[in-house]
Amino acid sequence: MHRTRRALISALLATLTIAGTVGGATAATAATTPGATPLVTASDEAPSTRLSLPRPTGPYPVGTSTLHLVDHDRLDPWVPESGDRQLMVSMYYPAAVAVGRPSRYMTSDEATALLGGLGLGDVEAGALSGTRTHALVDAPPLPRPRALPLVVLSPGFTLSRATLTGLAEDLASRGYVVATVDHAHETYGTTFPGGRVTPCVACEVDAPDLGDRVTEGRSADVSFVLDRLTGPNPAWHGSWLIDSSRIAMVGHSVGGASAARTMLEDDRVDAGANMDGSFFTDLTGLDRPFLMLGAPGPGGADDPSWVREWEHLTGWKRWLALTGSGHFSFIDFPLLAAQLGVTDPSVPLAGDRSMEITRAYVGAFLDQHLRGRSRPLLDGPSEAFPEVTFKPAG
Repeated sequence: MHRTRRALISALLATLTIAGTVGGATAATAATTPGATPLVTASDEAPSTRLSLPRPTGPYPVGTSTLHLVDHDRLDPWVPESGDRQLMVSMYYPAAVAVGRPSRYMTSDEATALLGGLGLGDVEAGALSGTRTHALVDAPPLPRPRALPLVVLSPGFTLSRATLTGLAEDLASRGYVVATVDHAHETYGTTFPGGRVTPCVACEVDAPDLGDRVTEGRSADVSFVLDRLTGPNPAWHGSWLIDSSRIAMVGHSVGGASAARTMLEDDRVDAGANMDGSFFTDLTGLDRPFLMLGAPGPGGADDPSWVREWEHLTGWKRWLALTGSGHFSFIDFPLLAAQLGVTDPSVPLAGDRSMEITRAYVGAFLDQHLRGRSRPLLDGPSEAFPEVTFKPAG
């Protein structure tokens, strides 16, 4: 967990500082921060451009709605005195028509909290919160004679659900319903109705079992989200779109570890994927499809926990290493950094390429195991994606 936090600061510090120059802030912080990964920019000044996510690849426009969910049966695990566990969830779905305003990437308060958590309080938050998205707020859902598979996305530790927007929009454009979850008090900031912003209380915990505590809590969070999306009196007006017999969970970093733990504890989750996260749970007994997609090195494709838990997975499984990638290559940030002319010598794989690969392999995995559509991309090396190496045969 602490390795992940250090890597976050190293990978994002200069990126977000450069972003701040678009709004008039200085970029000097990146050069003087101890431990920051050296970065190279295309020019001395950041390009004056609005950040944007790549267009979704599927045939459908994308709609989005935001939910505030309250679990009256469980206290918040990090701040029990605050009362019931509360979550913010963004729903993405295929829309009938492209009408409505584009959704916000994140709130300005969330961007401010993230930048403050990284020690970048002088950076203009609007450079990040103003990222252009493609999902349209409350666009009418696509009428379907058959319900659609549901995919739950869980972000990395300290990170907002917004960091998985590029993947969420793409999956929705291909006919999936997607729920991205902010796990309150595990992000630098989550905005709730009324403008209340919860801080990262879990970030202050220094305990050897932190990873286990986080994955345990996230498993409970996701089970509750499934209850509210697929149970009686659902919380979302579009819940009729969801086929509750076809559910997957995909996560980045500790979100990926949480996907595995959730599958062990909730058999409604039919398939799962871990994008570059260490495992904290013994996966003995996990017999449903699981994808491991990681960067070379500790914490990902060469993580000892991956070697250990690979042997415990008894269902369909794949272990893929993405050459040239880093811990954050599976979320939006490297792609956004590239638009600012920022590169990281330790991560040579371009952000737009890592996004393309992540979308392709996660999408193929979900197509095969939630829709029953064979995807040869998962059978072995591909000429289209030479960066992807298959680890032990599945």
